[in-house]
Amino acid sequence: MSQTRIAIHGAAGRMGQRLVALAAADPELLVVAALDAPSHPRLGEDAGTVAGVPPLGVPLAAGLDVDADVVIDFSLPEAAEAILENCLRKRLPLVTATTGFDEDHTRRIHAAAEQIPILWAPNMSLAVNLTMKLAEMAAGALRDKDADVEILERHHRFKEDSPSGTALKFGRIIAQVMGQTVHRHGREGRPGKRSHGEIGYHAVRVGDNPGEHTIVFAMLGEMIELTVRATSRDCYATGALAAAKFLAGKPPGRYGIDDVLGL
Repeated sequence: MSQTRIAIHGAAGRMGQRLVALAAADPELLVVAALDAPSHPRLGEDAGTVAGVPPLGVPLAAGLDVDADVVIDFSLPEAAEAILENCLRKRLPLVTATTGFDEDHTRRIHAAAEQIPILWAPNMSLAVNLTMKLAEMAAGALRDKDADVEILERHHRFKEDSPSGTALKFGRIIAQVMGQTVHRHGREGRPGKRSHGEIGYHAVRVGDNPGEHTIVFAMLGEMIELTVRATSRDCYATGALAAAKFLAGKPPGRYGIDDVLGL
């Protein structure tokens, strides 16, 4: 059985460690590189040891100097920019779940997809992506029904961007259907009467919460809430590994987790 050779960028982080551990247990995958920042204190250690599994014979390194079929990126925006350029130079497929990009980097991702296959998803979870489809359906049904839309999200205290990339994607999906033009991030003071032309976002950062999102569609006298929550970060890692298997060998272009799941 042939194996998909993967390089994991951000391998010493919380998600990176789970990617390494789960990939090591998957007979269809072979971890050939584990990458992190040049200043990381565990550089040079075996990636399996860092991830809490038996050694893999793959050291945690700062640069990609081995052949791989696909790169998985779970890092920070600044680091993700560097791995994108690396993948372009080496013509490697890239799966990235990094969030918090500015408009310039987003444009670079779109441009890069003309040269290499890129699967960029702020959330790799199967349940989240199914909920996005349900939210799109609800938005279509309620488009002319006087419905307000609010998005609430909770994540762990260590998350650096807010709102989450997943919350923002929920908002974009709904706005494309319902036509909201204002994306309001929280409220304070006296903002005045709520407009139907806005979507409100509210972010909570608590403990070790791996992530949950609630999308509220509210009319006068009734409301619908779609809630999806992770109970373990493994749901994101397994989705990213499935995406890597899917993307290896694909032609250049922009792909999404929908393509992986056939939604």
